[in-house]
Amino acid sequence: MIRSILLSTTLLLHIYSVSAQQFTMEAVTSYPFPSVLTSASTGNGIAWALNEQGKRNVYVAAGPDFTPRKLTDYTQDDGQEISSLSISPDGKWVVYTRGGDHGGKESSNPVNATHMPIPPKTEVWSIPFAGGTAKLLSEGDFPAISPHGDSVAFIKGGQIWIAPADGASPARNLFTVKGSCHSIAWGPDGAGLAFVNNRNDHSYIGVYRNAASPLQWIAPGFSRDLSPHWSPDGKQIAFIRTPGTGGAPDSLLARKHQPWAIWTAAIASGEGRLLWKAPPTLPGSIPTTDGGTNLNWPTDDNITFLSYHDGWPHLYSITPKGGTPLLLTPGAFMVEHIEPSPDGKWIVFSANTGPAAADIDRRHLARVPVDKAAMELLSSGDGIETYPVVTGDGHTIAALTATAQQPLLPAVMPFRKGVPKVIGKTFLPSSFPEAQMVTPKPVTFKAPDGTTVHAQLFEPKDKAAKHPAIVYIHGGPQRQMLLGWHYMDYYANGYAVNQYLASQGFIVLSVNYRLGIGYGYEFHKPPHAGIIGASEYQDIKAAGEWLAAQPQVDARKIGVYGGSYGGFLTAHALGRDSKLFAAGVDIHGVHNRSQFMPPPSATTAPDVDTALKVSWMSSPVAYVNTWTSPVLLIHADDDRNVDFGQTIDLLRRLEDKGVPFEYLAIPDDTHHWMKYSNALRVDEATAAFLISHLKE
Repeated sequence: MIRSILLSTTLLLHIYSVSAQQFTMEAVTSYPFPSVLTSASTGNGIAWALNEQGKRNVYVAAGPDFTPRKLTDYTQDDGQEISSLSISPDGKWVVYTRGGDHGGKESSNPVNATHMPIPPKTEVWSIPFAGGTAKLLSEGDFPAISPHGDSVAFIKGGQIWIAPADGASPARNLFTVKGSCHSIAWGPDGAGLAFVNNRNDHSYIGVYRNAASPLQWIAPGFSRDLSPHWSPDGKQIAFIRTPGTGGAPDSLLARKHQPWAIWTAAIASGEGRLLWKAPPTLPGSIPTTDGGTNLNWPTDDNITFLSYHDGWPHLYSITPKGGTPLLLTPGAFMVEHIEPSPDGKWIVFSANTGPAAADIDRRHLARVPVDKAAMELLSSGDGIETYPVVTGDGHTIAALTATAQQPLLPAVMPFRKGVPKVIGKTFLPSSFPEAQMVTPKPVTFKAPDGTTVHAQLFEPKDKAAKHPAIVYIHGGPQRQMLLGWHYMDYYANGYAVNQYLASQGFIVLSVNYRLGIGYGYEFHKPPHAGIIGASEYQDIKAAGEWLAAQPQVDARKIGVYGGSYGGFLTAHALGRDSKLFAAGVDIHGVHNRSQFMPPPSATTAPDVDTALKVSWMSSPVAYVNTWTSPVLLIHADDDRNVDFGQTIDLLRRLEDKGVPFEYLAIPDDTHHWMKYSNALRVDEATAAFLISHLKE
């Protein structure tokens, strides 16, 4: 059976908003969302972007009171993201990119979610920190302000351009080179800049000095060189080296070490040398958590980086002369959101550790000296603290903080142990139902193979004997849902929907399944997962069975929903276990993973035939014959992460088998619902479908 989702959504939302007398979906998703928090390298200024129901603007604040000031005046829910926010070293200018979708594979491509006949562009802008008129510097992306604060380099069409920060003259192409460029890094004296030049199967680190000097290629090889960082004296560059494309075909099913190394090179000669090579183990593979290797050269004597080789994503320090790296952050926890202090003496970061066992499902602020393992936890408690930066004067740490009730907001505290003070509480709309939020509880259960799975349980406040229940599956998959509002906008939206479902009488279990972060390497990179077995699905089934065994749950009314990788696993749940999962909402999931395997040929991997069979059985479309539960399929057709055709293909297969489904297609938006009104529409449709099938 196929139904139009629009009529059923409208009716159900009206019925339940009146009868339940609870907050609406619009109220719970009306929260502002801050991002790209940054600080100047001198003084005490900070800046961030704020998304207020799709109206995205730049805000700033300065010590000692850090009262927020709105700099820009964008008034429409137009889907135009603000990214690459930075403050010039002198604190005079704020520079940012407006447009694009930087969570997608085509990050710089413009987004036209408002269907304008003349589509918007992705552009670089500047505005005075003190206030004034925003100035368009050029079409482009990924701006980097020079150390003198007078120029902005950026990427346009894969090449590097430059413009004055005040927009007094037009932007110009700095140079033209084969391939495409990214990762601009100004030298500390502003006399040159380094960049990565991608040439498909290999990449180089280049250095530009001036129009009269040839480009310099740093230690060129047959590899992919990434992440250039200057030494503080400007005489050397550190970078990451990984293998170039090629080599004999290897197994598609075996887990393999992904090698990487840190190199340094003298600028004068361009000659490089190996500084450190990661151990040739699975955990020694190049890290894939936030920021990757997080390479930095904060002081003359210390290069810092992140590695997973001891089983957790930890910070290390090594001298430019080489030797054994010093582990700076020992312990069974991960570090992310890593930033050096302006003076180079400290690394600040967030970590899922603290005095409480439940802190593994939170984030707290920490710091460590760059030259010794003396980590200090700066915050603690029931909150979530993330994305720390230190002001240029070294006196204040700014961060984004949340609780189970309060969404993410900017906060400040002295650069020592303490309690962050929220500076943006007034951003919350009066309609936001903060007092009605439930506090999720940490739970654990075992998957069939014995793996411990962590989850958060949202319980409704009503005392009914039996409740319908929902398994929520996050995307990523390398994400971790927390015991509070999430620090990423896509997952904050999921948290809001879970709160709404709890207000409607559902018990909601948010599952941190294997492939996610926060629980060590073996959980993050398990065997037989994803395209080579989907072993992570057993964690989802175990979550459903755990709910079914709870005395307050109506085992006949357990639903499931999720987006992206969560949509993929939702489709698995409905196809493989319709008797357990009575209904579900699959939001832009991947459904046929065999499409990502190479075709059989004489030159491909030795196990390609087996791999094709395994990838097919790892795909939800392989289980359409046993799929009986109704499903709502949602997808936007400018999705840059999951092809829209993945949902078309599944829809047609379900239609052929007579499986009941509804659908909601969103023209011109992306994987991340750049328009708030589209996100709200998706959230309302999701809740209405689950209510109609599990509560009526």
